[in-house]
Amino acid sequence: MTYLKATLFTALILAVVFTTPAFTQTKSLTVSPLLAEAAPATAGMSAERIAKIDAMLKGAVDQKDLPGIVALIARKGKIVFYKAYGMADNNSKRVMKRDDIFRIASQTKAITSTAVMMLWEEGKFKLDDPISKYIPEFGEAQILDTFNDKDSSYTTKPAKKQVTIRHLLTHTSGIGYGLIDGDDRFKKIFQKAGITDAFTTAPVTIAENIKKLAKLPLHHEPGEKWTYSEGLDVLGYFIEVISGMPFDQFLRTRLFDPLGMNDTRFYLPDNKKSRLVSVEEKVDGEWRKYAGSFYDADYPIKGAKTFFSGGGGLSSTAKDYATFLQMYINNGELNGVRILSRKTIEVIMANQIGDIMNGNSTYGLAFGLVTQKGQDAGGSGSIGTFDWGGYFNTQYFADPKEKLIGIIMKQTQGSVKDETSWKLRLMAETAIDD
Repeated sequence: MTYLKATLFTALILAVVFTTPAFTQTKSLTVSPLLAEAAPATAGMSAERIAKIDAMLKGAVDQKDLPGIVALIARKGKIVFYKAYGMADNNSKRVMKRDDIFRIASQTKAITSTAVMMLWEEGKFKLDDPISKYIPEFGEAQILDTFNDKDSSYTTKPAKKQVTIRHLLTHTSGIGYGLIDGDDRFKKIFQKAGITDAFTTAPVTIAENIKKLAKLPLHHEPGEKWTYSEGLDVLGYFIEVISGMPFDQFLRTRLFDPLGMNDTRFYLPDNKKSRLVSVEEKVDGEWRKYAGSFYDADYPIKGAKTFFSGGGGLSSTAKDYATFLQMYINNGELNGVRILSRKTIEVIMANQIGDIMNGNSTYGLAFGLVTQKGQDAGGSGSIGTFDWGGYFNTQYFADPKEKLIGIIMKQTQGSVKDETSWKLRLMAETAIDD
């Protein structure tokens, strides 16, 4: 071997040795099996009651309340119900299949939060560090003071606190949400600043978007209220800064590949485009492909494909998302791969916002959480059941006490007569029979 070849070979070995750990997860002493289908009775579920869920979902499609559905229920690591109904695309008469791919929108948030906590476990930052420490464009936090409706100009006042990573994870930062914000002033401020809220086919990056967002005012003092926000988009860029990797690459190599979530991506490759379910709206009593408004609903399969929204950009399947939730049910492990430690899961699942909500649910570091009051009200699961949903009508819940997961995927916009989400959750919980 020549000196040059030997030098190159040594450099390659060192590169592998010193970089590989950053791209892999650790092995676990616990080895939980991957999700697999099984008879309901093997997981302590009533087959007769599961059949009623089947009839309920079929009825919703038959009555044209929804164009199509994929639903999955798993318990104790076993898939006891997994079916598709209706159409994936009415225009082309494409029938829905179980492995079809859905835009999961805000279900992306829990995945981004998980990635943040993976880096936290490595000692990269403290949860109460100000975000400006890592993204200096945020500078000193400012709160909206006055607003001129004529030209969307405004004044600000200094905040008493700074926005922290914990605030961003818990939607208590005070950052708004542009076009879906409940405050029209922030809709106008975001629009004037050219903020991309979640989806786009334009050649936009999260870095340039977040640097613009960082200059905008807050709704309120950080930590004082719960305001649904683009904080998880900020954290997507934060992950790039901390890890030194593009956000999509980090998720793929550190989370999706280790868990076998091969259909969960920001943008779909050509060989998966045909499995994307169309977003539909009801027109004159019939389901038709959604015409769109501030976004192009085909963003996962066309356009620049450069915007990795941590708050709403991913697409996935029912089984992939169930796999992600099963990792949480298993306290951070699946198939012998340790994604998060059991102690980190405890932090994520703790009430992180005090009495700000003070109702049937509260919020942790990644999910909404059912409280004692919520459990006692009925229909939501045990204390600590975690849940969320997405803009295009997807929902999920996971009950750690009962080791129960429920996912229902739909793709609709506009006015929808849809009761399948709460019914699936209630009926799945009451199908437990052990």
